[in-house]
Amino acid sequence: MADTALPADAVVVARLRARDETMFAALIDAWSPAMLRAARAYVADEHTAQDVVQEAWLGVLRGIDGFQEASSLRTWVYRILINKAKTRGVRDARTVPGLGVTDDDHGPTVDPARFRGADDPYPGHWRSSPPAWPSPEDGALAAETRRQLADALAGLPARQRVVVTLRDVAGHSSDEVCELLSISAANQRVLLHRGRAALRAVLEQHWVKEATA
Repeated sequence: MADTALPADAVVVARLRARDETMFAALIDAWSPAMLRAARAYVADEHTAQDVVQEAWLGVLRGIDGFQEASSLRTWVYRILINKAKTRGVRDARTVPGLGVTDDDHGPTVDPARFRGADDPYPGHWRSSPPAWPSPEDGALAAETRRQLADALAGLPARQRVVVTLRDVAGHSSDEVCELLSISAANQRVLLHRGRAALRAVLEQHWVKEATA
């Protein structure tokens, strides 16, 4: 079940507190894939990430009666997930240092000329698509593109990887990511921009290679 198909938070919370197994299963189906990717940013392998997600859902069940609704339900669930993932990452010696911007995060950025200007109907958007953008009908190429993107995401510096995963994979807003990671809006913007720029560079190289093959 997609997020858009889920009831409002108040309904979901009430049903979870009533131990509605159907609602809990629907929530797991809707959110677990993105949670798995977020956990993977902190821990060493997929199996460990799966364990972290399971632990997070157990934490949700144990804590739902005390949920104060000061944030969205999803933000609260992800806070549990990230705390579990951080703890497991430290145990497995894959730590994500403090999420301020550091020298380690210096990487590719995007030429401002490639974005539409303030007077454009779509300010801030790309002026043009990358070369040889694969068509949705090309299943094999799309699958290879996804693999390239997953590999590139895994190879980002830890801070960038976490922010990009939460923003672009899990779909959190910038405010939610700042709250979850306890970072400033400026840090979030820089980490996201550098991470996205690095991913785009990898994909552009891949598409150019495919176009000239």
